[in-house]
Amino acid sequence: MANNMTPPAAAKDFLNDHGWEGAEILPVAGDASFRRYFRVIAGDRKAILMDAPPPHEDPRPFIHIARHLKAQQFAAPEIFGEDLTHGLVLLEDFGDHRMREHLDHHPEDEEAIYRQTIDLIKALHQKPAADLPHYDWEQYLREVNLLPEWYCPVQSLDVDLTGFVDAWQAVLEPVIASQTSPVTVLRDYHAENIMLLDDDRLGLLDFQDALAGHAAYDLVSMLQDARRDVSDVLEEAMLQYYLDGLSEREASQFRSHYAILGAQRNTKIIGIFTRLYARDGKARYLDFLPRMWRLLEKDLAHSDLAPVAVWFDQNIPDDVRSKPIVAAQA
Repeated sequence: MANNMTPPAAAKDFLNDHGWEGAEILPVAGDASFRRYFRVIAGDRKAILMDAPPPHEDPRPFIHIARHLKAQQFAAPEIFGEDLTHGLVLLEDFGDHRMREHLDHHPEDEEAIYRQTIDLIKALHQKPAADLPHYDWEQYLREVNLLPEWYCPVQSLDVDLTGFVDAWQAVLEPVIASQTSPVTVLRDYHAENIMLLDDDRLGLLDFQDALAGHAAYDLVSMLQDARRDVSDVLEEAMLQYYLDGLSEREASQFRSHYAILGAQRNTKIIGIFTRLYARDGKARYLDFLPRMWRLLEKDLAHSDLAPVAVWFDQNIPDDVRSKPIVAAQA
């Protein structure tokens, strides 16, 4: 995976064509994909240059969702220019005031900011879903399969793949059946993808993988954060805040689906983080696995996840889950 932070060869001409002649191009933090980001500075103007090189990346979904979110009055970056041939996009710069670092330094603001993230999701769920592919069984299955494809081999586990698929199909069936009026699911909605803007709005980033799906998914993404500890007390308070106004039956069903999608997402992330290590040499992602197992086990405790919980007990026992993957063994 790309980690060279030299600007792409086409960047200078691209910037010149969009009125940023002579701009300074500085690297900024990337993510777990092939995408790279640069800050472009010309006098008192700033922008972000996204380098999403084909064939590994396609910036069109990001552009599509950014424009959809802006049209619905959410703070997604404005698109200043695009070159789809080279995978370059010039974006509005939301600055460096990120939710994650702010809360690291100002923990007293935690409840207020998380409440704001729930308000945003509640507002998004009141809007028509974007024109997107649906979060269907095939997509859910592809994602959970990342665990037997990557984590299990690294841990030298020979597991029951047929039973794995059957268990997930059983628990996901009612979730999928409830997605008759899907919402826009950003899919990576968490503290490291939220910018705190000067106008007190939340700036949204990293939503290019959005799908039309279940309202619980982004709530799980925020409240069971793979990279930041969220206390059980805060998670419950924010979940209840989202559920305020629902009937007891509706709230109970939503909590069930929340746990199911939490387990689905956390299973997927264990596979992804293992792949980032085993395939891409990014050993730092192994540090997140203990948190992911804690989150997954919490979700598996829900009675509606019994088939999946039984599969995990029979195929990945506690002593394996707690056994760290040692970087030297790759």
